[in-house]
Amino acid sequence: MPIRSLSPRHKPRILKHLLSLAPEDRYLRFGYPATDEQIERYVLGLNFDRDEIFGVFNRRLDLVAMAHLAFSVDPQWATCAEFGVSVASHQRGKGLGVRLFNHAVMQARNQGVSMIFIHALSENVAMLKIARHAGARVQRDGSESEAYLSLPEATLDSQLSGLMQEQMAELDYQLKNQAHQFREWLATVQEIRQGVRQARHSPNKP
Repeated sequence: MPIRSLSPRHKPRILKHLLSLAPEDRYLRFGYPATDEQIERYVLGLNFDRDEIFGVFNRRLDLVAMAHLAFSVDPQWATCAEFGVSVASHQRGKGLGVRLFNHAVMQARNQGVSMIFIHALSENVAMLKIARHAGARVQRDGSESEAYLSLPEATLDSQLSGLMQEQMAELDYQLKNQAHQFREWLATVQEIRQGVRQARHSPNKP
């Protein structure tokens, strides 16, 4: 399942994904027990022009994992970005969190970011494990932890790799979309055919 950049038109799917998270998963993702209203405000405030927001779709075009790479609005920290991620419970254990983080690192490098910052609850073992495995420095302060990962400068290889992944993800999404539309059409046709069969065998047929 390729990683695809998200746009404002994906907001309904982003909202559906985040609202489907269990209370404990919302707590780990946002650092507090986010309510439906708070999640709706978060999605409404996403800045697709400034930040990088990307995710993974299943064959039914449900968003099963997403990441938010938020770039600093303060010129003093112009080369820094913060990473956040969420994965649907039924998709855990497939390495999607790691893949999304690695994708974020590549995107950040290609946009001149020199440091990725992760703010997570200390009990968010999975997120902190991803950060440590990538070489990040993790500092714990009670119930909260902060991870910092310094990034090397972008290379031609990283830029070409990023472009190729985007193209592959777009193709995959279009194929899934066509398959999804075909399944909906087929279901409609089958429903119509079933109605015709029932009408033919109806005892009240004139």
